[in-house]
Amino acid sequence: MEEREGKTVSASRTEHTQILMPEHINGAQRLFGGKLMEWIDVVAAVTARRHSGCSVTTAAVDQLQFKRPAHMDDTVLLVGQVTYVGNTSMEVRVDTYVEALGGERTMINRAYLVMVALDENERPARVPPLITETYEQQQEWLAGERRHALRRQRMAENF
Repeated sequence: MEEREGKTVSASRTEHTQILMPEHINGAQRLFGGKLMEWIDVVAAVTARRHSGCSVTTAAVDQLQFKRPAHMDDTVLLVGQVTYVGNTSMEVRVDTYVEALGGERTMINRAYLVMVALDENERPARVPPLITETYEQQQEWLAGERRHALRRQRMAENF
């Protein structure tokens, strides 16, 4: 199997910006959680595609924390970055912010997703190593290793 050249976290970083419209709002006049989950999945997929150079599929949503609401006419910013990679899978963190008109950002959600790279036959494909360049990225990698081990343990217990 060929060795793939590593990629930095910043090489696949992805941002998506959205102004909240009536179709995004639930009965409580806040951003509908399902809509946000859709956007998170898309941002994670784009991030993983950029890192792997492959089509991808969502294997797991490991963590999804709703911290604060977002409301009609808010600007919502989603930022995705690869935090950990295995052989064929990538952990992607997606942070969601409400951005004020003055530019200040308040985090409203953090999610971790596991994405699997797929080859042209829709079989798992090897992904490039992740190159961490900052202390924060290195700490996120170490936390990703722990989350990966916990996922494997849960799968062994449940199957």
